[in-house]
Parts: sequence; structure tokens; C-alpha cells
Amino acid sequence: MIPAIGLVVLLVMVFGGFAITGGALGPVLHALPHEMLIIGGAAVGALIIGNSIKDLKALGIGIAQVFRGPTYAKGDFLDVIFLVSRLMRLLRTEGPVALEPHVEDPKSSAIFAEYPRLLKDEALVHLIADTLRLVVVSSGTLDVHAVEDVVDNAIRTHHHQVMQPVTALQSLSDALPALGIVAAVLGVVKTMGSIDQPPAILGGMIGSALVGTFLGVLLAYGIVGPLANRLRQLVEADTAIYQTVKQIIIASLHGHPQPLVIEAARSGIKHELQPSFAEVFDGLRGR
Repeated sequence: MIPAIGLVVLLVMVFGGFAITGGALGPVLHALPHEMLIIGGAAVGALIIGNSIKDLKALGIGIAQVFRGPTYAKGDFLDVIFLVSRLMRLLRTEGPVALEPHVEDPKSSAIFAEYPRLLKDEALVHLIADTLRLVVVSSGTLDVHAVEDVVDNAIRTHHHQVMQPVTALQSLSDALPALGIVAAVLGVVKTMGSIDQPPAILGGMIGSALVGTFLGVLLAYGIVGPLANRLRQLVEADTAIYQTVKQIIIASLHGHPQPLVIEAARSGIKHELQPSFAEVFDGLRGR
């Protein structure tokens, strides 16, 4: 909702300010579709050239997420703490054999089934299951620091993948001013081909050409660049849940007491999404 409001404010202020100061919107609006066709078409073509089909789909999903908002809410962070803590408690009290069916087939696990929203995130489920599978197959003899290295690598790989739409958007933002110049140059070429026309007609044609430069800069710094920045913020916020999983597993494998495990889990969560110590502690004790 907020990005949509910002987009409306941007357009109203730019075009409204131009009109209030005496600018004629008619010529701008007349040239807009043609210039947008050139700039937009070039931008779409550049995206297709520089990205795979999978990356383009991820880009569409990323843009939709900007208007939808973060994937995870405060309750989801609570749920992931409860889920991973229950699995670690099962490992500690009943051993690797009891944990094995839950990590081998999470979709059939009664514990995972209690957290359906988390179960929909395949990457998150794989991180939990794959990490604990290492502990199961090694019968708990793995070096904790080695497990931490594996988890860190998995999170880095996932983060690099989900950042691809941000990279594509930022690259497009950087290219749009130049694409605007391309449209403007084409407009100048068209004007030069009509150099025998009256000044009034030539002035209109030059003005239309300059709309291309205007559009390129506006799209780059007013729309696409901010979209890339917002998507980056959302990706960073969503990645925190993977760090939460890591902190619980590593702290538990080190044998730390429950209060320290809770603080390890809470420490990497943004303040507005961070559950209180009491919420986590009481939830783990079944209250």
C-alpha cells in the first residue's frame, strides 16, 4: 500500500508541479506513449537479454512483493523458534532415531504440520531438515563449528539467489537514463529530417524528443530505483528468519541453557518483528 501511495504522490507532484508553473501537459502527454514505447520496449528487451526465464519470474514475484510487503510477520518468527526448538529438544531427549523421520520427510512430520505457513517455504524447510539430517547421520558426533560453516554457506547461497531480482532492478534503474537519451536522440533525428518545417512544428518535435530524456530519468530515480531499494529491504528482512534457525541449532548443539538459546534466536530479528523474551519462554513451556 505504501509504495502505491508513493507512486501516486510522485506522479501528482511531478506533473502537477509542471502544470501549476505554467507548463502545458498536452504536448507531454501526446509524446508520452511514443517515448514510453521506445524506452519501455528497450528496457524489457534488456531484461530479457540479461536474465533467464527463472530470473524474470523471480523479478515479477519480487515487484509484487514490494506492494505486498514482508513475507514474515512477528508470529512467523515465534513459530520458527518454537519449531526448531521442539526439534532440538526431541534430539536431546529421545536421540537421533526419533528425530530422523521428521527431517527425512518434513511434509509428513506431525511437528512440521503444526506450522503450515513455515512448511510452505521450501527453502526454510530444507535449511532446517538438511542441517539436522547432518546431525542425525553423524549420531551427534559432528563438530559444531563445521555445522555452522555448512549453515552459513547455505544461507549465503540462498541470499545470493533471492537478491537476483534486486540486482536486475538496480541494473535497469542504472540503464534507464541512457535509454531515455536513446529515445531523445531518435526524436532529434526525426526532427532533423523535418528541418524545413515551421519553427512551431520543430519546437513541438524537439519538445517530444526531450520527453524521452525526462522519462528515462524519472523512471530510473523516481520509480525503478526506489523499487529496487525497497525490495532489497524486504529481502534482508526475510533473510533474518534463516539466521534465527541457525542461531537456535548452533546454540542448542553447543549445549547452551535455554535462556541463552532464546536470546541467540531473538538477537538477529528486527525490533518491530522481535518477540519478547517472555513470549518465547512462555511459548516453549507450553503456556
